[in-house]
Amino acid sequence: MRLSEFDYDLPKALIAHYPTRERRASRLLDVGEHYVDRQFSDLPQILQAGDLLVFNDTRVIPARLAARKESGGRSEILIERVLSDRQVLAQVRASKSPRAGSRLVLNDGVEARVDRREGDFFVLTFSADIDSILNVYGEVPLPPYLERDAESSDIDRYQTVYARDPGAVAAPTAGLHFDQQMMDDTLDAGVRHAFVTLHVGAGTFQPLRKENIDENRLHRERVNVSASCADLVNETRASGDRVIAVGTTAVRSLECASTNGTLKPFRGETDLFILPGYRFQCVDAMITNFHLPKSSLLMLVAAFAGTERVLAAYRHAIRKRYRFFSYGDCMFLTPEIAA
Repeated sequence: MRLSEFDYDLPKALIAHYPTRERRASRLLDVGEHYVDRQFSDLPQILQAGDLLVFNDTRVIPARLAARKESGGRSEILIERVLSDRQVLAQVRASKSPRAGSRLVLNDGVEARVDRREGDFFVLTFSADIDSILNVYGEVPLPPYLERDAESSDIDRYQTVYARDPGAVAAPTAGLHFDQQMMDDTLDAGVRHAFVTLHVGAGTFQPLRKENIDENRLHRERVNVSASCADLVNETRASGDRVIAVGTTAVRSLECASTNGTLKPFRGETDLFILPGYRFQCVDAMITNFHLPKSSLLMLVAAFAGTERVLAAYRHAIRKRYRFFSYGDCMFLTPEIAA
């Protein structure tokens, strides 16, 4: 497979730079035998009693820090993960990559020492507790394609209403459409809820670079699938009901912890790269946003629902002026039916 097979033309005007006024006010493209243009508030009409919605409950941390090099040049730190009370793995954006032993200076004398480079990332040790630094100086790590600085409203809106386990540097965006009323409405409709945790890393913002897809690799991300979640998923499948993943991160969490169609408790890291041809083990449907061209997330969705089917749905969404990417609209997808 070639990277160019997962490209499409998107008018810049369709990139959603801000969320809708209300979470549930986004649109939902129901991709079944036909396209049905809906509102996200219609979701309970699509779901069935007995369905299980699986959410990613990771919480976004204020992972973006403005800094300057000792020479005075501007730099930006985007934390990938917290390693200890003072040490992190991070991207550093600057005119020149920092050298080991150099320092990045924040405000009030707070600084980070560059310990070493690890691939695309750097190990940094801060002069103070990282949690307190993020609380004072950190900003919401909005995706670069939004082309704007984070605003006070993003603190709430770039976070799901059920977020509870801090550690992500990007939101699981399919979940941003759910408000508390929608959570309650789905429960009232006989739909059960389960939660996994996948801490989305900064690597999610990085494009795939190699035209031969098999030569690309994903950064590892931390996952936790609890025993209670595994029990709910296995019970749902055994009863013939549907497991519906809310977002690609929920899909990856479930699939990396599945063996021969059975979900098992799992705590660890995954670099699972789901491509067309992958055999899904425990996901029957998914809710997902519209993803960037040539991205690993678009490839995962194509693996689930069929490449041509997904790209045709994207063309429909563009014609109908859906809003794209993190703050955009979403799709409800079922697997492609084999001929």
